Amino acid sequence: MTTGLPDDALAELVDLGAVIDAVRAAHIALALGQAEQPVPAISPTACATIVLPMVATSHRLGLTVVKVLADAPANRDEDGPAQQSTLVVLDARTGARLAVMSGGTCTRMRTAAASAVATDALSRTDSRVLGLVGAGPLAVEHVAAVRMVRSIDTVVVWSRSAARVSAFRRALRRREHADGARALAVITASGPREVVEAADVVCTLTPSRVPVVEGAWFRPGLHVNAVGAPPRPDHREIDSAGMARATVFVDNTGVQLRKSGEALLSLRDGTTTEEDFRLELGAVLAALVPGRTGPGQITLFNSVGIALQDLAFAAVALQAASGETPHRPIHASARFRATPAECSSLQPG
Repeated sequence: MTTGLPDDALAELVDLGAVIDAVRAAHIALALGQAEQPVPAISPTACATIVLPMVATSHRLGLTVVKVLADAPANRDEDGPAQQSTLVVLDARTGARLAVMSGGTCTRMRTAAASAVATDALSRTDSRVLGLVGAGPLAVEHVAAVRMVRSIDTVVVWSRSAARVSAFRRALRRREHADGARALAVITASGPREVVEAADVVCTLTPSRVPVVEGAWFRPGLHVNAVGAPPRPDHREIDSAGMARATVFVDNTGVQLRKSGEALLSLRDGTTTEEDFRLELGAVLAALVPGRTGPGQITLFNSVGIALQDLAFAAVALQAASGETPHRPIHASARFRATPAECSSLQPG
């Protein structure tokens, strides 16, 4: 029997802390060879729309996910969503269809979860100020996720749209009330530079084609999650100087070098080499490579989004839909980096 899960049902069912746990485990599994993450092919269609079929398999969970993402920027002209997606969840052994899910809630939650996992693994432990460049649909979820792994007390936010910042403020207060969370101080910045210079952790959340953040603004100790650019090789939020100045960590090297504008355009400009995109988040979590090596290091997680993160979300959603409790809650004191002993316990068998 196939379970059908629309976005509104998923938003009610799925706990963000559980998704953070699942995304962490998924990246470790990828680093340990327990998951498959093929590089997707970008398929152009009419009117500048692209369709991106994304596939991943978890041997540990016995699941395969196929996600079809349509990126249609012209929809914004009619106040429609620029991205729409659908997930099909399969039994990896039999191929049986287990669920069909709308992709909006999944994309929002797993993207924020990946940023939280990266923030916990790479940012300074004393980080208190979260900066948001962009105040759209991903913003509130990112605040909720990052404050689960760092003791954030202040949010500095900027958007080109004052109305969007006002809507973000209202939505954040509603979310804090619903979660029973302490109200954070929220400061509206005059521009992206003010956000970057004020923050300990920055999340860039815009669908920009041209850089909105310059590496010249980075100060020692900063951590950046570059999140918002769509899966197009000619779009980026961070300039080439920023990609060169930071130590870059990625979700998956192959996917990065196929569809990340941050990677491909900095390579074109000659400020980076392919070796700069070899440090994968999962390898840090599995203690195979170091993450942050000093308090003054500038770290950047270049998040393009991979289907294995969608699979992690889908596994949590299936458990929640069946009435099971998928994971323990996550608190600010929880550490996401695995020890070698923990990693060995995840080996097949």
